[in-house]
This record gives sequence, structure tokens and C-alpha cells, in this order.
Amino acid sequence: MPEIKPPVSVAATERFVSVLLPLAVDGAYTYLAGPPGVDLKRGDLVQVPLGTRDYTGVVWETDSDAPQIARAKMRQIGERLDAPPLGGELLDFIGAVADYNMAQAGMVLRMVLPVEEAFRPAKPRKGVRLVDGSKNPPPEGFRITAARKRVLAVAEGGLLWGKADLAQTAGVGIGVVDGLLAGGLFELVDLPAETIAASPDPGHHKVQLLAAQEKAAAVLREKAGGGYSTTLIDGVTGSGKTEVYFEAIAAALEGNRQVLVLLPEIALTTQFLERFEDRFGARPAEWHSDLTPARRRDIWRSVFTGETRVIVGARSALFLAFSELGLIIVDEEHDSAFKQVDRVSYHARDMAILRGYLGKFPVILASATPSVETRVNVTRGKYGSVHLPARFGGQPFPDIRLIDLRENPPERGHWIAPPLVAAMTDVLAEGRQSLLFLNRRGYAPLTLCRKCGHRFVCPDCSSWLVAHRFRRQLQCHQCGLTIPEPRQCPECKTEDSLVACGPGVERIMEEVRARFPVARTVTLSSDLVRSPAEMREKFAGIAAGEFDIIVGTQLIAKGHHFPSLKLVGVIDADLGLGHGDLRASERTFQLLHQVVGRAGREQEPGVGFLQTHMSDHPVMQALAAGDAEGFYAREISGREIAKMPPFGRLASLLVTGRERHRVEDQAKRLAAAAPSQEGVRVLGPAEAPIAMVRGNHRFRLLVKADRAVDLQGYLRGWFDKSGSIRAGVRLSVDIDPQSFL
Repeated sequence: MPEIKPPVSVAATERFVSVLLPLAVDGAYTYLAGPPGVDLKRGDLVQVPLGTRDYTGVVWETDSDAPQIARAKMRQIGERLDAPPLGGELLDFIGAVADYNMAQAGMVLRMVLPVEEAFRPAKPRKGVRLVDGSKNPPPEGFRITAARKRVLAVAEGGLLWGKADLAQTAGVGIGVVDGLLAGGLFELVDLPAETIAASPDPGHHKVQLLAAQEKAAAVLREKAGGGYSTTLIDGVTGSGKTEVYFEAIAAALEGNRQVLVLLPEIALTTQFLERFEDRFGARPAEWHSDLTPARRRDIWRSVFTGETRVIVGARSALFLAFSELGLIIVDEEHDSAFKQVDRVSYHARDMAILRGYLGKFPVILASATPSVETRVNVTRGKYGSVHLPARFGGQPFPDIRLIDLRENPPERGHWIAPPLVAAMTDVLAEGRQSLLFLNRRGYAPLTLCRKCGHRFVCPDCSSWLVAHRFRRQLQCHQCGLTIPEPRQCPECKTEDSLVACGPGVERIMEEVRARFPVARTVTLSSDLVRSPAEMREKFAGIAAGEFDIIVGTQLIAKGHHFPSLKLVGVIDADLGLGHGDLRASERTFQLLHQVVGRAGREQEPGVGFLQTHMSDHPVMQALAAGDAEGFYAREISGREIAKMPPFGRLASLLVTGRERHRVEDQAKRLAAAAPSQEGVRVLGPAEAPIAMVRGNHRFRLLVKADRAVDLQGYLRGWFDKSGSIRAGVRLSVDIDPQSFL
């Protein structure tokens, strides 16, 4: 009997490739390798059909196996885009980020390809130019209005203008320019391609470094020569860490490599850009969420083509498609802002080190208060380190004094203790600046009715509504819900019964203005600053001495240089210690050390006051004694005994959904399916500390594992065993969690 062979679904000669799309999918889709005559390679950007839409994706693998589907159902790649391919190192990085963080590779690709228009050839830029009226007179009846006269006056001389720029300069709408163009008084002209960022010059203005700085810079210059390494710059605030890593940037630029500098906050870029321009003669390009879509497109394209050599940006800049990346610097590496938890959960510092490892180039971490993980890696020899023990100008670190609020409480109805008020009075008389720090936005964290006890709570989150007196609103800081400032209690309808409980920065500023009516004051909080431009203006004003007293949140706590700042007062030094997670002490120490370090950087020494109810707490004692080494030694020892990171591993599983019983049931089912494995403990489920956000109920499980355990492998096996997640419920995985709220 003859052998019966299964039907062949597609021709054996046809070629298939897998294409990764920037969608919430785990793997790549297989396509026929069209169009004819096009030799597709890994990394090529292609246009492909999926469903009823076309998407831009990247060729993930070539010569894929033929899928077992009918030929008629196979779809062909639409076109290969006229753009350079993504490099192999970047593709490996996408896969590694997805694998480590247990994220969907398509969502990681979405961070790499955020602006689809950037892959297309740039459209020619058109400008306008005034023409000679005798050569091209306007048509009969064409009116020269007052607005048109202003445009004509600005455009005299025959210079090229962008339409929007010309309209803005003349103070008119762009329609006025269009009218003059239609009337023949202007002509359209091709504009030259816009330069995103001028090329920095490594030898523009070399700074004379101190001996300790030069020693550190020599190490970093050598590291920047090539090959993977991670090196920590461990230096006190004001020690010149930036100037030192500028020398590594210069070495990378001399080697014709691109450089990425990651900063935790947009607010930090102002002074950085100015210092960079002083050193290199040109500003780097910026990358952050406040850019316009057009600017994002142009910057992405210039990085991709290699035109832009240095980028400074927030954590998302790590996923730009650099063509010749040769150095990454992570400034303030300890900062929790480098952790992202939405969509793809990752820590930018750790992923920067991963990208350096895959690309075989150096990574530099900088901090005055390094993370425990980084310190341990230095001790183990995994990272190198250079140390800057003294401030650049020779000034000592500020003297830190504790104000025990149990012994020196503020006056009733006030929040600034008498010793701090007295010190601020003296500093104001000297013509110097004071900074009051409170890491709490708004006027007060809680509003309640003094008659019936009603508390204003967000209906969609288990959070109080925060009073914002300057805007006359109550706001939820979880979901952003706002309501007008109420006149009466919604429960008992009593008027004038509502009372604000506790202080925020607005309330501290209210007290400052009452106590120091002649002082020039400014409040800095993300709620009160409308744009990065306004933020930069205020920081520049502080640096120029235009304000006497500054009240701010953590927006002002790090990276800024204010020459006239002598005193820093922390209103509630205990605030961060109430979070109850393993990093509470570490974060509090880092934040308070950083904010006090803003004082006394020039002229005479500075001073810091910490208002606390826990003056005997190890964090407060270490800060007052200036004993950073002792604090870190105790913190590291405690982590090692408990086998907590970096001596153990953690993963947080968050189960969310609109119906509480479904969420809780799914969390319990998931916990019941957890495999038993030596070196792994599954804790929970338990309702999250913030039990509801945006109408979604939240339950957490915490996986604690020994360092040697393949945590991701354990989780994958667990999820395969537990089956699918119920409809209406979502599971989020956070490897190496930084927060447990």
C-alpha cells in the first residue's frame, strides 16, 4: 500500500520571517517574506497587515519554519521601510528586558518605536519669504490690514521664516501669514534641515579638576575607552561628580560613540544643560514626556541615524534606537523614579547595566547616597568605584541638628518649631536663603467635618482627597480626581464645619508668609508648576538669589546648586519611615541627606534642621552624626540576615479588577497553585495597602526566593500550572519591586 503523505500547506520554496509588532503580545507573527526581490534581514523595519490594520514592526527572525496553516490564509509583508535596520544589540536588549521582567516583548518594542512617523523619510520643511512687490504685486482689492502690516514689517529684509515663527513674532494668527501668501506677497521656500543638537566638542572648555577628581576622572576615561564595565562615582553632595563623568563623556565622544545620560527628574535638566554647554560648547538633546510629538519624532530619528551624539533624558530614553551607543551614565542612581511599574515594569538603572553588558560598553552610576544594591555589588567586586570624599569648594557637609518635637513642639496651629523659626530669622537677616522641605503636596492630606467626623475620600480609590487651597480643590493623588473645595459637609450639611488636618507645602508656605511677611517666597511642587519652562525659570530665580525662603517637595531635593542657600529645614523627617517596607529606612536616609546637602555649597557652611518625633531612630542618629558608613553597614547587615535584596530575590504579583470577590478569589486560586520549591516562599494573598485605585480592587502576593533560585523560571512554571486568569481580572508581575503599596 503506498504511503499517504499529509498535504503541504505552502510551497516548499517560499520563505517565512517572524515579525515582532509593538502590541501587547508575547511573541512574533509569521509572514511570507515579500515583497518579491527584497532580501529581508533581522532588524529590518517593515509594514505588515494584521487584522484590518497595517502596523510597523521589526523582523525578529529570518527563515522561520512554515506555519501549519493554509496558504490562502498566509499574509505577506507589505513593504520594507527605507530606514536603517535596528541593530542586533538593541534586538537582544528588547528580548532580554522582556525575559527578565516577564513582560510582553511587543510592549518593550513599543517603547523602542514610540513614534511611527520617525521611520519615514522626513518631509521637506517649507518656509516663507517676502517677495519684491514690484515683481509680484498683490491682486486688485487686496487689503493690507493692521495685522498684515505687522507681518510685513517683521519680514522686511528677505529672511526665511517658518510660518508659525513669523506669526508668533508679529503677534498674529497663522491665517494672516497664509493670507499674505495667497495674495502673492510671500513665496514658499525650502528650509534647510533642522539641526536637533549641535555636535559637542570634547576639548571646548576643560575644567581644572581637584586631585581627587582628576584621579577619579582618569579611571573613568580609561573605562570609556571601550568594553563593558559598571563603575560607581560615590561622592558627597557638591563634590563635583558631574564634572568627573563629563571627562568620561569627552573620552566617549573622542572615540566617536554616542552617550546617554539618565536623570530621574525633568527638573534636574536645567542646570545640567547649562553645565554641559559650558564644558562642551553645545547642549545635548533632551528626551522626556513633555516633548511635542514633532520634537519626539525629530529627536528619535536623529538618534537613530547617529546625528545626535549626546542625549539627556528620563528613564524612557534608555529605549531609544542608538546607532553607536558607547556610554550610559545614570545620575542619582539610587532614585526610585528610575523604577517604572506601568505596562512594562522595569528599573532603568538595572536595564542600563544590562544594555551596557549586551553592547559591550561602560556604564557609570553616580550618587551621593548609593543604593544598598549598588554598594553591595561594589563590595563583591561586580562593580568598580571611585570616591570623592570632599566638596568641590572645600566646604564641609552641613551640620545636621535634630529638633525633637516631643520637647520643642510648634505653637498650636503651626508646623515650624521655635528653634527652626529662630534659625530662619537669623539667616534672613544675613541676606541668605532658607529652604523648608516637606514631601507632601497640597495644603493638607485630609479634610474632615468637625461635627460629624465625615472624611473626604476618593470614591474610586482608598485614598483621602488632598486639599489644594491655592487651586480651591480637593484632589486624589492616586487617580487625579478633583472636586471643588466644599462649603459644607456632604454628610450632615453643616456649613463652616470642615477642617484641614495635617500640613502640605501650601500650608507651610501660608505659615512662612505670616511669620516672615517681608521675605520673598516661592513654593515648588509638581502641582504648582505648569511646565518645565516655568520650573526652569523658578530654579534659575532661586540660584540667582531672587527668593529668600523656598518651600518645596522632593522636586527640589536633589541635583540642584543654589549658591546662597544656607539653611535647610525638614518639617516632617519621619514621613518616609511610616511606609513599612524594606527600603523605608534607606529611602529616608537618602532623601534627607540629599535635601540637606543643598545647603552651604558656597560661602560659609550650611546647616540642616530635622523636625522629628523619633530622634532616637537609627536613621536620625546616623544623619545627625554624619555616619553614612555606619548606617549602610547596619542596613546591609539586616538585609543579609533576612535574606532580602540584594541577598535574596523578590517578585510582587498584583491581582486587580472591578469586582472585589472575583479579584480575591483569583488571588487565592493563584496562591493555591504555587509550586513547592526549596528556597521559595509565597506570602499572601493580602489586600494591598492601597486597596483600590481607579475603581480597581487590589490584592498582592509576594514571592521571596534565595539568590540562587531562577525566580523567573519558577514564576513561568507556576503560571502555566495555574491556568488562565479569570475574565475581568488582571495579573501584573513586578520583578525586584521597589514599592509595596
